[in-house]
Amino acid sequence: MVRILEIERYAKEHNIPIMEKEGIEYLTNYIQEHNIRSILEIGSAIGYSAIQMARISKDIHITTIERDEERYKEAIQNIQDFKLNHQIDILFSDAFDVELEQEYDLIFIDAAKSQYIKFFEKFKHNLKKTGVIFSDNLKFHGLVEGTNQNLSRNVKGIVRKLRNYITFLKENQEFETIFLDIGDGISISWYR
Repeated sequence: MVRILEIERYAKEHNIPIMEKEGIEYLTNYIQEHNIRSILEIGSAIGYSAIQMARISKDIHITTIERDEERYKEAIQNIQDFKLNHQIDILFSDAFDVELEQEYDLIFIDAAKSQYIKFFEKFKHNLKKTGVIFSDNLKFHGLVEGTNQNLSRNVKGIVRKLRNYITFLKENQEFETIFLDIGDGISISWYR
C-alpha cells in the first residue's frame, strides 16, 4: 500500500493526471464484481490505474498504451516495482497507430480528452459483445458543467470536445451509456 501512496504523491507533485481515489475505487470494484479478466487501457501515464486494476487478481491481463516517453518509462519502472510485468503489457505508441486483434472485457479510455470520440470509434471493435467501455474525466474538474468565461482557448477546446463526447454517447444507437457522478465523472457504455 505504501508504494501506491508514493505513486499518488509523485503524480500530484509532478502534475501527472491519475484517476481520482473515488473513481479508481469504483473501477476496481466494478472489475472485481463483474469478473473482468482482460482490459485495454488507452493512456497509461505512470501506470497507476493499470497497477491498481492488475492487483485485483492474478487472472487479470492488461494491455495499456502510452505515447509520452518519459511517462512510459516511469510506468515500466512502477509496473516492475509491483512485479506485475507478467500481467501488464505496456505499449509505447500513439493509440491511433496501434492495431489490436484481441477482444477485451473492458476498455478504459483515459488519455487525450479531445480524442475521446476517435478512441471510442477505433477501439469499440476490440470490445467483447458482453464488454464495457469506461471513460474518465467527463466532468473535467467541473468545467464541463460550468460556464467557460475565463478559460484559455486550449481548455475551452477540451471542454467543448468532452461535451461533444457526452452528446455522442447519449445519441449513440449502437451503445447504451450511463453517466456517474463519481471522481471526475465516469461513463460506462455497453452494446445495446
